[in-house]
Amino acid sequence: MGRGRLFRVVFFAAGTVCLILGAVGVFIPVLPTTPFLLLAAALYLRSSERMYRWMFENRYFGEYLRNYRDGRGIPLGSKLLTLSILWASIAYSILYVSKHWAMSLALAFIAIAVTVHLALIPTHRG
Repeated sequence: MGRGRLFRVVFFAAGTVCLILGAVGVFIPVLPTTPFLLLAAALYLRSSERMYRWMFENRYFGEYLRNYRDGRGIPLGSKLLTLSILWASIAYSILYVSKHWAMSLALAFIAIAVTVHLALIPTHRG
């Protein structure tokens, strides 16, 4: 296997892992969806044109990725839904799951950081 082919295989595998993590992040608010999907797209760009096109043409997150890539941002509804799920799951974890104050503090910090990050992303209207 040539060096170029090896890099393509490694990038493809890493892209697939990032894609899976991004998909899981839709359901687990602490796991960031957008960075993993964007990283997957960048890795597929260097390894598989077909997978890169598939990501941006995908009916579930293709429009979301295109809007983000093109600087149009995230729809307000998506932001609100994301923040609602994030804060509900973090609050539940702090109140019922976390046994240590440091863990609760870390969860609150993560929620605040994700909230700030989403607030800084432009809101797509259209």
